[in-house]
Amino acid sequence: MTSSSAASLTPMQAGLRIPRGVAMLALAGSMCVVLLDSSMVNLAGRSIRDGLGLSAGELTGVVNAYLVAFAGLLLLGGRLADVLGGRKVFLTGMALYVAASVVCALAVNAPMLIAGRIGQGAGAAIVIPSALAIVLALYTTAAERTRALGTWGAVAGLGSLLGVSVGGLLTDAVGWQSVFWTPVPLGVITGIVVWRSVPSIGGRPGRFDALGAITITVAISALALGMIAASEVGWDSPVAVIGIVAGLAFLAAFVVVEHRSAHPLVPLGVFRRKPVATAGTVTLLLGATLSSLFFFLPLYQQDELGMSALAAGMAQIPIAVSIIIASGLAPLLAQRVGVPNALRIALIVELAGILWLTANPATGLSVHLVGSFLLIGTGLGLGLVNATAMAVRDSADGEAGLLSGLVNATQQLGGAIGLAALAGIAIGAGGEHGDVAFTTAFLGASALLVIAFATTLLTKPDRATA
Repeated sequence: MTSSSAASLTPMQAGLRIPRGVAMLALAGSMCVVLLDSSMVNLAGRSIRDGLGLSAGELTGVVNAYLVAFAGLLLLGGRLADVLGGRKVFLTGMALYVAASVVCALAVNAPMLIAGRIGQGAGAAIVIPSALAIVLALYTTAAERTRALGTWGAVAGLGSLLGVSVGGLLTDAVGWQSVFWTPVPLGVITGIVVWRSVPSIGGRPGRFDALGAITITVAISALALGMIAASEVGWDSPVAVIGIVAGLAFLAAFVVVEHRSAHPLVPLGVFRRKPVATAGTVTLLLGATLSSLFFFLPLYQQDELGMSALAAGMAQIPIAVSIIIASGLAPLLAQRVGVPNALRIALIVELAGILWLTANPATGLSVHLVGSFLLIGTGLGLGLVNATAMAVRDSADGEAGLLSGLVNATQQLGGAIGLAALAGIAIGAGGEHGDVAFTTAFLGASALLVIAFATTLLTKPDRATA
């Protein structure tokens, strides 16, 4: 390395103890661990419900406990990474995630499981934006970042693949507790690799917006819990109405707090950037689609198609494989047609897959089912990578954690609220016995994708970033 090239390196690049690509894979491995566990938990949903005697609404609450904590704390996690430094925050979050996974594995009742899931969500909310902030510090140009995010998405997709292929087997052979034990050793290994290879670089000076974190977390929690209550006791029930109204009120309070804060959790000016605003809206709707889809799919496969947990997981392998492939190809598509057009193509492909799934007769594994899964996975891989790239590719110094936290927070916020809303509608349409109207759920997810596509039309096409 010449002295001039060495001088051009950032402190993160200069202090890295392993090749940059290897560090990228190690950091993406943290996302892989999180998605691996999420996929397995979705597949184990029926076993968890039966083992702990949960209703459909209570099972939704277990899923949303994770999503609410994840979404509510992602913005703070990103800000912590910017202020304290990525590695320190990453290792703290991974330790919390591993400890909470142990609590989930040892759970003997619904409250204990929900508490563990909240801890998992909080740990993931710290791990993901800090890992992505380190990646963005390693790759500094827009073209490099788009390619790096393709690798990030592909490795994350590997977590989904392993989750659906291993989760059903573990659930059937060992029990639902095994899906929570699995991320423990993987999280420890990932943490050790990052600890030993990534330099400890200090962040930029600043203070934490505790009031902003509290208001946004309460807002998301109240909205999600209000919608969950609606699925259980009706949309006109006092609990549902109070939860939704309180959630909206705290959202308004969050905006006021951020406007007045000297060190806001989310500087409101970032939303004046059209790419960030568009990417955030699309990611919100993609998150709602993703979370609801992967909540309903295992139940649909087991309750309607008569599959076991193992068979349901194996049948979802095409989704995970196509996510991995599409994530790797996403930067190439963006290079040819521009990020906005690539995002539109992704949404059309995913919408086609869900509509095909909706038309699929309940006949078990079929060409229709596999074909729809391939389209859904392709759309998700292309969509999530390009939405993230649109939001973060032009981030300035000190913004990496903020924008990565923002894009992930909007995805999880959409997941928490979208799942609660669609579950409420689908369970309500299923009748008084708590059954799920799967067609209603899938059509609701399709409507969200149509809205997301319409949103992308507000952003002009751009040229290749490579």
